[in-house]
Amino acid sequence: MTTDVPRGTTASRATDRPGDTSPFALGLLLRKAHWRVAAVMAEALRPLGIELRHFAVLIVLIDRGSTVQRDLAMATGSDKAGIMRIVDDLERKGLAVRKPVPGDRRARAVEITPQGVELFDAAHVAAEPLVERLVAELGPGEPERLKDLLTRLAYPAGGEE
Repeated sequence: MTTDVPRGTTASRATDRPGDTSPFALGLLLRKAHWRVAAVMAEALRPLGIELRHFAVLIVLIDRGSTVQRDLAMATGSDKAGIMRIVDDLERKGLAVRKPVPGDRRARAVEITPQGVELFDAAHVAAEPLVERLVAELGPGEPERLKDLLTRLAYPAGGEE
């Protein structure tokens, strides 16, 4: 296999180390940051008896209200079988319920229960001190700035995704 790298140049080796100039460095750093944040969020959720995949569904249900399973799958990046297992777990725990969709005998909408809302709120209380520890190395205003930059990266003004 040959590449079109001009003679005399060396392609930058992608790493996730600070200062890497590779075009892949941003993605690698975001992935490493995601793993770190996900571990902290999992730590906050563990005592509540749920995992991040469950919480992702609860977030959608809080945001959108009653949501059909296929839309939950798309919103959480899950597949059909995966979302069914997650909703099964949430139902067993009393955090969500499936209800028929009027006019569509095959579709089921998922709704968060009052117990699910209570757990959702408890998760935020549990996560707050952990997130403070996570951003402790950042200076004044930097956590807000980071959130703003990531929001702009995730939701570009032109609507690209």
